[in-house]
Amino acid sequence: MGKGVVTGLEDFRDAADPIELFSEWFDSAKESGIFLPEAMTLSTATPDGTPSSRQVLLKGYSADGFEFYTNYDSRKAAELDANPRASLLFHWAVLERQVRIEGTVKRMEKFESETYFKTRPRGSQIGAWASAQSSKLPARDELARHVDDIEKRFAGKDIPLPPNWGGYRLSQSRLEFWQGRLNRLHDRLVFESTDNGWNSHRLYP
Repeated sequence: MGKGVVTGLEDFRDAADPIELFSEWFDSAKESGIFLPEAMTLSTATPDGTPSSRQVLLKGYSADGFEFYTNYDSRKAAELDANPRASLLFHWAVLERQVRIEGTVKRMEKFESETYFKTRPRGSQIGAWASAQSSKLPARDELARHVDDIEKRFAGKDIPLPPNWGGYRLSQSRLEFWQGRLNRLHDRLVFESTDNGWNSHRLYP
């Protein structure tokens, strides 16, 4: 089950890599049988500070950041483009674990989005073209018509990346690992980025 379960979280030396700990926890979440362990809450805000949150799926992570994909005309994309700071939250209830990640967000390169888009099921590719995400939909039938039009348009062909669809990468500057403990005396371990790597410290539960 990895570091944390039953025994709690050990202290980490400064400059330790929190991505290694995240990877261990993420692997444990996948092994636990949790449905969609890659689901995460993405929180964004407008320039005046109005927040909004939604669930998205993690599609990759590394020392460079955490990746997800969306329609660039969506509400989340508009907020990220205007205010490129965001947070992610993973909650794996069966393991009594949470990970909070904060940082700055940038659009990924087009070739990265194209590479990922090619791996999506054809139905999801069609959906990306058919949905004007976050726009008003007068009736469900209209969406069905859009899907039918796209299916006909690309019949027998590979479906290209839509011009308004692609990835974002959140470059992490702060991560908090939360491990449930008895009597609500939970472990909270924070990593903060510095010029020399990472500093870590505990928080009261």
